[in-house]
Amino acid sequence: MRRRTPPPPSPLPQRDGVDPVRVRLPVGDAWATVRDHLVTRLSAGAGAIDGMLDAGLIVDAAGHPVTRDMAYVPGMYVWFHRQLADEERVPFAIDVLYRDDHLVVADKPHFLATTPRGSHVAETALARLRRQLDIPTLGAAHRLDRLTAGLVMCTVRPEERGSYQSLFRDKRVAKEYEAVARYEPALDLPRTVRSRIVKERGVMAARQVEGEPNAVSRVELLEHHNGLARYRLMPSTGQTHQLRVHMSALGVPILGDPLYPVVTGPVADGDFRRPLQLLARVLEFTDPVTGREHRFVSSRLLQAWSSYDEWAG
Repeated sequence: MRRRTPPPPSPLPQRDGVDPVRVRLPVGDAWATVRDHLVTRLSAGAGAIDGMLDAGLIVDAAGHPVTRDMAYVPGMYVWFHRQLADEERVPFAIDVLYRDDHLVVADKPHFLATTPRGSHVAETALARLRRQLDIPTLGAAHRLDRLTAGLVMCTVRPEERGSYQSLFRDKRVAKEYEAVARYEPALDLPRTVRSRIVKERGVMAARQVEGEPNAVSRVELLEHHNGLARYRLMPSTGQTHQLRVHMSALGVPILGDPLYPVVTGPVADGDFRRPLQLLARVLEFTDPVTGREHRFVSSRLLQAWSSYDEWAG
């Protein structure tokens, strides 16, 4: 099998912990100029593209500015920094629990996205950690939902990232979550929930459908009081919103969930009230590079359990 040639290194440095955008000109297309392709491919519009070209903000692999009349070369790469909109700062710290020459494990707060995506770019766990630790090569080994708090694992060396990502792909990481939801005495726990979950592009909520299960979660009751319960959730698969879907299907949706069982709309930027009461509590695995046995535990507390009135207020 022929291996794909890796792209050349970026000629542009990071900015605020965010990598420049890399665009590869497709093979097989026939555009007169690089400019013509970018205008068609990118949503910025011709005026914005021309302005960036004229300012020398789009460069080739050698770092030379791309001009308006530069000929289109199939397979060529160009780079530029996206123009970042002002982002609402998430007013909670991200704590580093562990760091060595290969690995960083951090305790992410609610409302902070893991990696740059969509409208969340500089205000993400990865960008913050790159700035905070001065490790520009830091990369995410996996992701947590923006609304979920808890443990995220990042790699220091790009060449080792695949080894750590394979831990999650091959189910060699033991993961435990905690959630706070309504207490239902009639719910028979512990139990293992198996279902088929699909998530369609452009649709906010995932859904369960008939078919072979692709999502498996162990659900246990830890304790309960005043009509609420604290649950331990142990997913053995990683479908989008899996734990949120399964808890909702059991009739005990996680407190603060804007999607399940009913879509109430996304949580607006700047609204940090009533965070989703879901926490990635434990990560346990054998380090694929050093061979060390690791077990990391989040120190965060779910507010609805420790102080429901403060959370609800």
